[in-house]
Amino acid sequence: MNQPQAESSANDRNANTPEVESFYAKHKKVYPREVHGLFANLRISGVLVLLGIYYGVPWLRWDERQAVLFDLPNRQFHVFGLTFWPQDFFYFAMLLIIAGIALFFFTALAGRLWCGYACPQTVWTEVFLWIERKIEGTRTQQMKLDKAELSRRKFYKKALKHTIWIVFSAFTGFTFVGYFTPVDVLWHNLLTYEMGPWETFWIIFYSFATYGNAGWLREQVCIYMCPYARFQSAMFDKDTLIISYDDQRGEPRGSRKKSANPEELGLGHCIDCTLCVQVCPTGIDIRKGLQYQCIGCAACIDVCNEVMDKMSYPKGLVRYTTEHEMQGGKTHVFRPRIIFYAAVLSLVFIALVVAILNRIPVELDIIRDRNSLFREVKGGLVENVYNLRIVNMSNAKQRYQLSAEGLEGMQLINRAGDVEVKAGEIFNLTVQLRLDPVVLKRPSNEVLFKLNSVSGEKISITEKARFIGPVIR
Repeated sequence: MNQPQAESSANDRNANTPEVESFYAKHKKVYPREVHGLFANLRISGVLVLLGIYYGVPWLRWDERQAVLFDLPNRQFHVFGLTFWPQDFFYFAMLLIIAGIALFFFTALAGRLWCGYACPQTVWTEVFLWIERKIEGTRTQQMKLDKAELSRRKFYKKALKHTIWIVFSAFTGFTFVGYFTPVDVLWHNLLTYEMGPWETFWIIFYSFATYGNAGWLREQVCIYMCPYARFQSAMFDKDTLIISYDDQRGEPRGSRKKSANPEELGLGHCIDCTLCVQVCPTGIDIRKGLQYQCIGCAACIDVCNEVMDKMSYPKGLVRYTTEHEMQGGKTHVFRPRIIFYAAVLSLVFIALVVAILNRIPVELDIIRDRNSLFREVKGGLVENVYNLRIVNMSNAKQRYQLSAEGLEGMQLINRAGDVEVKAGEIFNLTVQLRLDPVVLKRPSNEVLFKLNSVSGEKISITEKARFIGPVIR
């Protein structure tokens, strides 16, 4: 076969071979550049406040107990002066509703404020980035260190960084478990090697999650794992505050000397320094428009304003703005969506506060004895037996007085008398109701049990029950 024929055969084979395109892009590590400015200071302040609350609250004391403790074995949830029980799940449901509506409200008003300033992923990633910069240096130094061959210096820096990360993550996991097991007991058990299996598991699990998410995954959590990034656009409108690049003012972009007149060069105010890309924690270019990867941290605004200052240009080339404003219109803050969200949020919040303030810290469960509908006792009276379950949900011992009403001449037989129930205790009591069957108008009749506190705090609760008896015609 001569050369032209061989080339023709090879071309035919290449033509018949299907092209394979890979949809998987290998992950490239993002090295966010350190930035200073108004929004960076706000973000750091938010990190300090939120982490201070997270790490500090378990150590607070309230009436000789931990101020915030979710005691799952005893089914008690202590929040400062309040103690909630599983029966109070209604309040937790209302709290979740408030959180959801608040997310809608603030997203529609000012974009991804939650993601940029308060999300746990953002908060802990900021701490891990700070540790990384302190050990490995600036963005350029980190990139140079990663590309360098393994050496004693590189091994030392990497080992030190990961050691601090792991210790910090372990403390984070310990604090998390401290919300469910008294933190002083947990600390003692840790020092004496008496940790229970569940405490050990959750400390390791939460530590690993913190180390993996904030140390390794970082922006991948926001881009690929968090569902909020995908549906946030449904909450945006043309008056939502978003971070945008003013392309009318910035384009065409290009480098120039500070003394140069951009108009004479036919350039916009963007000098194409790419610093806005270098400071972005998700590695996007804000100049390409709004992208779902943007978490709204405003780092690009701070660094761009620094550049504009150095170039003696007006600030705001990258800024918080709205689509209406970018198109030359006026932003409308008070619009139907915002008013609706604010009204619903206010109503639900007020309802939650009122419900907690009017909450009765005692529960009375009544179960009729099902072994017999009724029984006749001495004197021709009819008797029903009831099993009562009294739960003292207050933080103090209470003495309760029980009474019943609803039918004429009804007698309550309570051999225990007044009932004393300790804080958080469940007391079971059996009582009988007796009456003359002549007063019954129907086989099933409604009666009311009343439980009143006769010591200290005024507490009263009323529950309905049924009295079964014969009807004498």
